[in-house]
Amino acid sequence: MRKTLAALAGAAALLLAACSSGTEAPAVTSPAETTTGASGELQTVTVGVIPIVDTAPIRLGVEEGIFAEHGLTLELTDSGQGGAATIPGVVSGQFQIGFSNTPALISAHSRGLELPIVAPGAASTGVAGEDTAAIVVPADSDLAGPADLAGRTVAVNTMKSVGDSTVRETVAKAGGDPDAIKFVEIAFPDMLAALAEGQVDAAWVVEPFSTIAQGQGNKVLASNYVETSPTLLIAAYFTSAALMKSDPDLVERFSTAMGEAQAFAQDNPEKVRAILGSYMKVDPTVAEKLVLPRFPDTVDRKDVEFLVDLAQRQGITENKADVGSLLP
Repeated sequence: MRKTLAALAGAAALLLAACSSGTEAPAVTSPAETTTGASGELQTVTVGVIPIVDTAPIRLGVEEGIFAEHGLTLELTDSGQGGAATIPGVVSGQFQIGFSNTPALISAHSRGLELPIVAPGAASTGVAGEDTAAIVVPADSDLAGPADLAGRTVAVNTMKSVGDSTVRETVAKAGGDPDAIKFVEIAFPDMLAALAEGQVDAAWVVEPFSTIAQGQGNKVLASNYVETSPTLLIAAYFTSAALMKSDPDLVERFSTAMGEAQAFAQDNPEKVRAILGSYMKVDPTVAEKLVLPRFPDTVDRKDVEFLVDLAQRQGITENKADVGSLLP
């Protein structure tokens, strides 16, 4: 079968407090023997990930032996639900590689944390109504379109991240006032109850919560990823500039293997659905119905340039991040 780091922990801690949620879960280690990376042996790579649908490819890469083929054994640690939860881990040296939503990563980069992207994570399907994220409202809501969200309360999991930035962009494109939206931070598992109880007018959800929401009778108001960009790069894997310099071979092998794992996941959606239950709580019937993201095997510079502009336009960054250092 196909089977470091600068002392910027203080700044990273601020990012974690602002952008992450959830608690650390036990590490998940590749079945291959862990070694010190001596010649002819597998080299261990520590990776901070998030227990969401988007990280299925890296887990399949371990299961299918793709990383082992490149001389690597992965030590995966689920570090929480928020997209920026892995950034402090990479900065402090806890992880060599991290997974994050791209706006949070761009924000960190703009603040002086040198965290180059080494592989793609997940992207929008580009199909409105059939994407991996959505803005949902109750069936009896008087909201007719995204422009109506101005002045209303919207649940997101974290602020200054991929959720609120793309919701704001969607509202702006629809002719509404994004500055009038009242965002409330609520963990994904608690959003639908808050929506049902009238605590919020709308909720931004990702899979599997989008499928669950619709199964409960809620309706999709907009597909915010698609409305923002049909090729939106939602998330990516990154490392530290220090590791790029100290062990470029390791980074290159990880990048190559991750690209292969992404391609494998894209070509084998049934295996993606099958592996979800091994690392996240999802009903098998929901796993069969949910919309999978697109899993690109390379990073398109134009997509990163778009995200850098989006981050500045939507107030996630004050200073425009340098695309060249994001994509070494």
